Amino acid sequence: MREMVAEAKAKAPKAKPRTWRGAAVAEELPVARVLVNKGVLHLDRLFDYAVPAELSESAQPGVRVRVRFGAGSHRVHGGRREGGGLIDGFVIERRAESDYNGALAALAQVVSPEVVLGPRMLALSRAVADRYAGSLADVLQLALPARSARAEAKPSPEPLPPPAAPEPAGWERYGAGPGFLRALAGGGTPRAVWTALPGPGWADELARAMAATLASGRGALAVVPDGRTAARVDAALTALLGEGRHALLTAESGPEKRYREWLAVSRGSVRAVVGTRAAMFAPVRDLGLVAVWDDGDSSHSDVHAPFPHVREVLELRAVTDGCGFLVGSTSCTVEAAQLVESGWARPLVADRETVRTYAPRIRTVGDELLARDGAARAARLPSLAWETVREGLKTGPVLVQVPRRGYVPRLACERCRTPARCTVCAGPLEAPDARDLHCGWCGRAEPAWHCEECGSFRLRAQVVGARRTAEELGRAFPAVPVRTSGRDHILDEVPDRPALVVSTPGAEPVAAGAGYAAALLLDGWAMLSRPDLRAGEDALRRWIAAASLVRGDGQVVVVAEPTLRPVQALVRWDPVGHAVRELAERAQLGFPPVSRMAAVAAGSAEAVQAFLAGAGLPADAEVLGPVPIAGRRGEASPGERALVRVPPGSGAALAAALKAAQAGRMARGGPVEEAVRIRIDPLDIG
Repeated sequence: MREMVAEAKAKAPKAKPRTWRGAAVAEELPVARVLVNKGVLHLDRLFDYAVPAELSESAQPGVRVRVRFGAGSHRVHGGRREGGGLIDGFVIERRAESDYNGALAALAQVVSPEVVLGPRMLALSRAVADRYAGSLADVLQLALPARSARAEAKPSPEPLPPPAAPEPAGWERYGAGPGFLRALAGGGTPRAVWTALPGPGWADELARAMAATLASGRGALAVVPDGRTAARVDAALTALLGEGRHALLTAESGPEKRYREWLAVSRGSVRAVVGTRAAMFAPVRDLGLVAVWDDGDSSHSDVHAPFPHVREVLELRAVTDGCGFLVGSTSCTVEAAQLVESGWARPLVADRETVRTYAPRIRTVGDELLARDGAARAARLPSLAWETVREGLKTGPVLVQVPRRGYVPRLACERCRTPARCTVCAGPLEAPDARDLHCGWCGRAEPAWHCEECGSFRLRAQVVGARRTAEELGRAFPAVPVRTSGRDHILDEVPDRPALVVSTPGAEPVAAGAGYAAALLLDGWAMLSRPDLRAGEDALRRWIAAASLVRGDGQVVVVAEPTLRPVQALVRWDPVGHAVRELAERAQLGFPPVSRMAAVAAGSAEAVQAFLAGAGLPADAEVLGPVPIAGRRGEASPGERALVRVPPGSGAALAAALKAAQAGRMARGGPVEEAVRIRIDPLDIG
């Protein structure tokens, strides 16, 4: 047995990650320019490595490699630098000679001969890194999925011939809809901002736009906010074209399946992709259309540096790849409105008569009526809401949208209205159920709370969550099932029978059949009162998304002040008009998207000011701040932040200046407590 083990060890190949001391270098193009996986700005460049002859055939541009990085110039043996830690990288280019005069280290290992970083992907990633003042390595971390050797070893299927051009179907409801499909099927590159009609038809319409692009022999890419939405488009594409014509790239697929699907796209086996955020970099061949659905959803902004936004990346792809562009939603963001205003894209909308046919009736309840209504005191619902629920339950499910999750996320003294706070850390007290209290910050239980101002032991709800609302409705309608959908448990679909569905924004399940019979949009003040530039736009988007799930002959009640602009836009079902007016106001004030903006944050105002002073900002840059950053849920401020604003045309110069300043600072190795954080085009600017 020992002899067999020794023989097996002797035959096993030795580990390749080594210095290759004494090994011959490649006869042709012996130098590889490598991008090392170091996401720090001062190392955002390529490094030259010697290519051992044994690795010459596999070390082609675009493959994954392992290299030794960090060895000093004094560690040279036999004309080759040795030492340093092993790190992943990509071969970008093979060259005959190096610009570096010293000794080169050798490539340690070619991880896989699969070319995963093609020229188009490299150019797109570099453009994204420059636009967002980030490093190329960080962008590639977002763009390329983790490798799976098992998936890589399996061949991808043979590509199918282009399908026939689809019928317009639902696109007939939009004036320019059939022409948009004809342009895609004919090899054109139309750019459009699509305001979709309410109802479930948008998924089929998006699938038909992709199918029309495939019919022209080109590829199509659609990016959606989450896995549930991706599943709807996936089902629509499968129903329209059958299996094997598109790939689904979502985190829910798992690493191996996701990489297998990605490889099928990279190898040209499929030319249509539906996926979530990271799919914006999918290497679709002969790209003819890029589409993003619901571009106002925060999920489209990446949470990792350099924080690219799907809409902006797809705009870059539309320009660099010369393909069509489609941004669609039942609502309309200010950025989408600007694309139309500038002439870069054209609107795809239905006429008012068609909108009135498909949109439910919207009714409002103001704060004054809510305060006077006795029914509201009993169950936080005005009489109009009760009537709407009662009538809706006769024919189907009723949706109730509540802005806050939990039971009672905010409490106050019943007598003097003083907010209830933890006696240890002064955090806000919450009620996870009908009996217990705990602190929202430290989690400590508070079994014997009393008000320090007036001595009362009784509490009242300042904010009521989804669970408490479900409990109230369950008592009011004991014969009707009550279902909840939120962060902890999101429902995909509910059956077409009477039920109350209580959901937080964004977690609303689809109602089978024709849709919900009615909907209640509660506590509108909670979304409209946020101290944020996008509060009104975001509230309208969430309301319209929920109301779009209601039947055309249904009714929606929104509990918010009727005179507010977002509420009036909802009543008229005019998201485009709201976005255009918001755009005009921001143009007067110089706010994004009319201007480009960057957020620079640090632990102290002095650190922010010192960084900006040495950043070499463009001459037309305007610095706002620094001011304290608002702490989450009333916490102490985590630092200071300044906003840097520049007019159109200076955005690239601003990003380059901030990136250069940050790279210089990192190269000098400033102390950790003075770290400076940069974000281009921040979603939250207050």
